[in-house]
This record gives sequence, structure tokens and C-alpha cells, in this order.
Amino acid sequence: MIIDSHVHLKHGGAGAVEYSPEEIVRVMDAAGIDKSVVFAMSTTTAHSIEMAEAAVRTFPDRLVPYVYALPRYDRPVLTELEDALANRGFRGIKIHQGQCSLQDYIVGPVFELAAARGVPCLIDFAGQSGLAEELATRYPAARIIIAHIGKYLCTDDRLLDQFIAIAENHENVRLDVSGVVRLWKIEDAVRRIGAGRLIWGTDGPHPAPDTVRFARRELDNIRNLDLDADAKAKLLGGSIRDLLDL
Repeated sequence: MIIDSHVHLKHGGAGAVEYSPEEIVRVMDAAGIDKSVVFAMSTTTAHSIEMAEAAVRTFPDRLVPYVYALPRYDRPVLTELEDALANRGFRGIKIHQGQCSLQDYIVGPVFELAAARGVPCLIDFAGQSGLAEELATRYPAARIIIAHIGKYLCTDDRLLDQFIAIAENHENVRLDVSGVVRLWKIEDAVRRIGAGRLIWGTDGPHPAPDTVRFARRELDNIRNLDLDADAKAKLLGGSIRDLLDL
């Protein structure tokens, strides 16, 4: 089973581009992807729940929902997160440094909730390795997935090595390999922490060159790595399937 663990119903870029569940599944079918983890960002937690619920209602056997954690002044977001996880079938939490400070005094309660519910937090640390180390240490029961091995489209091997080292030092940390352009660092990470703690995703859909070819390219990036078949199978679905008990 091939599982894309990082798919946006709504992206976090300047345009906050949205993709319908129908388009996501069309891309999945064309690329040969069996299931996708979906979430919306650049929106409120409440709206992220609405968007993901609607998507999963349309394709219950293909899409797996994460809830987006974003503080608000006017409502108890932690209550919304807990309801989504406890009562609405959501399987994880998405947090993004670009829209929410990841300081412990802000996100600590989210990590505690994730640990209590046994669900992962997929976090874009935007290159802040020290903060990732601090949170992994402070919340050892939280299942932390570091997006993009630490930073989207990162070309700094030393920074990527810092994030791989965090996973080496903390068993609760896994690495998401979407948006990784130094593909040999994925091979390094497999050798250092094992393929079972690396998780593939497209960070899609993306329109360049088109949504289908983008997804196929991301698949081919893994298939062409100098890794054995078992490691590739874990990356392309086995690791996230085991983590989410799919």
C-alpha cells in the first residue's frame, strides 16, 4: 500500500491554494497512491475540521484526516482539537511554524493532548533545530513527525544532519521526507535511524509541471534511491500505516 502522508486541502503559501478532495483522489489514482493523509492550513482549526471532514466523507476509504492546530483569542481551540481526535475520527495534528509560534508556552498543551490521545503531530519547524530538540526532550510521549527533515527545500546538509541527529537521540521523533531536495540525505537518515521512522509524502498537490506529474516525480524520487526494497516499502507507506494503525 502506497500512502501519501502529507497532502493539503489548503496550502500554507501566500496564495493559500485549495484543492478539492476530488482533485486529490484524481491525482492519487493517476499516480498509483492508495491513501492520503489530508489537512487544511492557513485557516482556523474549526474550518480545518470542516474541510477535512467533508473530504473524508466523500472518500472515506482513501483519505485520512489531520486537524490543524492554530490558537485563537476568541475560542478554546484545544477543545476543538480534542473533539476532533476523540469524536470525529481525526488521526493526527498538523502545526506550522509559519503561522503559529512553536514556543513551549504556546504549543505545550497540544503536545500533551497528542501524547494522551496517542496521535502524531506533523510539525514544520522551518529550520529551527534547537526548538525541535527542546520539544522532543520536553515531551517524550508525544509522537513528533518533523516535516521536510526540518526545513522545506533545504540545501544546507549541516542543518539536515542536525534534524536527523534529533531523531537519532529521541525515539519519539520521526522524519517526514516531503519537500526534500537533497535526496541522499534520505538515504543517510535511513542508515542512521532506520526506514521505519521515515515517512514519505508529496506535500502536494502542486501544479508544476502539473499535479499528476508532481506526485509521480515524488514517488520516483524514493523509488530511485539506493535503498533496498524493504526500506522503500516502509518509506512509501509502511511507516505511516504502522504509526496510524491503518
